[in-house]
Amino acid sequence: MGNVSTEDPITDFSPKPHADGDPVTPPRAARRPSVRKHHGDEFIDNYEWLRDADNPETIAYIEAENDWTRARTAHLQPLREQIFQEIKGRTLETDMSVPGRRGDWWYFARTEEGKQYSTQSRVPVTGDSWTPPAVEPGRMLPGEEVIFDANAEADGHDFFSVGSFSLDDSATRLAYATDVVGDERYTLRIRDLTSGQDLADTIANTSSGALITPDGAYVFYTTVDDAWRPDRVWRHRVGTDPTEDALVWHEPDERFWVGISLSRTNRYVLVEASSKITSETALISVDEPTGQPVIVWPRRDGVEYSVEHATSGAQEWLLICHNIDHEDFAITRTPVPAGVPLAMGEGELVLAPEPGQRIEAVDAFATFLAVSYRDRAVPAVALLGVDEALGASAEIPWRLSPLEFGDELTAVGIAGGEFDQPLVRVGVSSFVRPATVLDYDVAARTAHVRKVQPVLGGYDPDEYAQARLWATADDGTKVPISIVWRRDAVAVDDAGVPQSAAPLRLYGYGAYEASIDPGLSIPRLSALDRGVVFAIAHVRGGGELGRHWYEEGRLRSKRNTFTDFIACARHLIEQGWTTPDRLVAEGGSAGGLLIGAVVNLAPELFAGAVADVPFVDALTSILDPSLPLTVVEWDEWGDPLHDPEVYQYMKSYSPYENVRDGVKYPRILAVTSLHDTRVLYVEPAKWTARLREVGADVLLKTEMSAGHGGVSGRYAQWREVAFELAWTLDVLGSAELRG
Repeated sequence: MGNVSTEDPITDFSPKPHADGDPVTPPRAARRPSVRKHHGDEFIDNYEWLRDADNPETIAYIEAENDWTRARTAHLQPLREQIFQEIKGRTLETDMSVPGRRGDWWYFARTEEGKQYSTQSRVPVTGDSWTPPAVEPGRMLPGEEVIFDANAEADGHDFFSVGSFSLDDSATRLAYATDVVGDERYTLRIRDLTSGQDLADTIANTSSGALITPDGAYVFYTTVDDAWRPDRVWRHRVGTDPTEDALVWHEPDERFWVGISLSRTNRYVLVEASSKITSETALISVDEPTGQPVIVWPRRDGVEYSVEHATSGAQEWLLICHNIDHEDFAITRTPVPAGVPLAMGEGELVLAPEPGQRIEAVDAFATFLAVSYRDRAVPAVALLGVDEALGASAEIPWRLSPLEFGDELTAVGIAGGEFDQPLVRVGVSSFVRPATVLDYDVAARTAHVRKVQPVLGGYDPDEYAQARLWATADDGTKVPISIVWRRDAVAVDDAGVPQSAAPLRLYGYGAYEASIDPGLSIPRLSALDRGVVFAIAHVRGGGELGRHWYEEGRLRSKRNTFTDFIACARHLIEQGWTTPDRLVAEGGSAGGLLIGAVVNLAPELFAGAVADVPFVDALTSILDPSLPLTVVEWDEWGDPLHDPEVYQYMKSYSPYENVRDGVKYPRILAVTSLHDTRVLYVEPAKWTARLREVGADVLLKTEMSAGHGGVSGRYAQWREVAFELAWTLDVLGSAELRG
């Protein structure tokens, strides 16, 4: 990128103070033009200088923007406090998770009123029961041990996050990794749980992936390259100098990143190398942890697969979920490779999807298998007996019969567990019913409810309603919308037609085949109880309707994501759910790109827009392979550095390049973090500077001690949610304090 000598004479970007000290005019970033030249195209970028976080002017500008945001939202402080207290009041602050058994212990997490983080505890198993111990939040159990107190570990740090958390089979050694900055670079340590002390082994600058072998002798972990891509797997022998650690796997292809996991059978370490569209898995036997990884299927461009180890009697199998000849994935069983890779696709096909299904995973237990898949755009789970599925008289192909616990907007998923257990833990959620955790007895086919999400304050799910709507996109595609509202705030007739318009929050994401599934949100209740409708536009680029839904919203079809969202907004307006002056769009990360694109394309449809850690300078980032994770993103967005057509296509929608003069933009709130390594703070900083240049009413809020996930600590997170929700309610005209 070459620099232009001309410099904007405006260098004082600080907000101008009023006599009382509050700013009355917004900051103005200096325009210091630089030229981006690619494929014969020149783009003048006035704000690229903000990329230099070591420049005191950059930090001064960001702090000035924070001052301006504080001043412009000061009147909302009472509302923010009320929303925070509502969230707090609906949450059982002193609570605990349902204990899960591993070996001879029950493990669970506790939260305590007034504390930001949870503690991890355990109690011994008595007898051979698979029924969790009767627990009462706030009361210690007989024999309870605290094995990790995140509050103590976080003491003295503005930010704290736990990455890896792995126990050996003897339950005496814990490998854990922590991040105290927010840049997702973790320090890995090993704790002796008998003494409660950390061993001398300390490994800095690891990625989040680490595991300890069942015998506690070795730790496998990942590290990153200069572009912060997890590219190496290392083996550390506990008690030795980390400088002597052995390199197990190096991934030179910059499109791929590596991760590690342990099979549920505790027999294999899985080394998983993946790009956005291709994957490869290798096995390391825990009986020979110093052995070389053995690849299962050698990678082939466009083929994705995941591996699960299973047993049936004396037989061993690998169950491979893959997309060979099946766009929505299938499952093949193969023998375990004996020292050399299997041929690509080798094995027996045991499950292919029915129309409308997307197979997502298979989990193997000693006596049953659990198949996770999508059906009617929501997650489902089916169980099969191991003998029937893998034994000598196995029924091939498998037949799926889903567990059913609700209507079409109820999501069902499993939550792991021990290999040799008679129960499978299941989570059930919807937009209006509190999440339920239950243990399903596979043999008896009975469900035992272990916990219902506590929602305090007299919450009654029957006071709320949820529905599925369908918008029609520009090309005729039907796009699903999930919608939830309070019944006494929005009257809906028998045909599902609202009788009056209401303020509405429309959320979208639409990337990486990620799906936004039904779930009750306690913070969301503060908006619903103020008469605000919440809707999710399940746009293309996500995975709700199968692989084709993803394919039609990426690469050269990416604009479908944006036009789908606009079609959903128009549908909600045309059907009488809301009006443009009472509609706010929301999205984060890749969903922030969505928000930035739609306010350029259809600003007249929205009163406001919230963009969290938004990917709004997408073309600049994807052009620079030295930036974190850029090359691995080329399979998602295309490679504009080497392909002029991709360059022009991305330039046609990238929000920063397409901010328009003479347009009345909706009010915009952008939230970012200084230490975000996935979407750098500079993207929303440049975007909001450009928006202000064309007269948009825009606020930028930068967390100075946080990463991509925002602030850490539950109370800090609740206050951040309250901040964004109060701003949204103000835009929607619903900011009155509740009596």
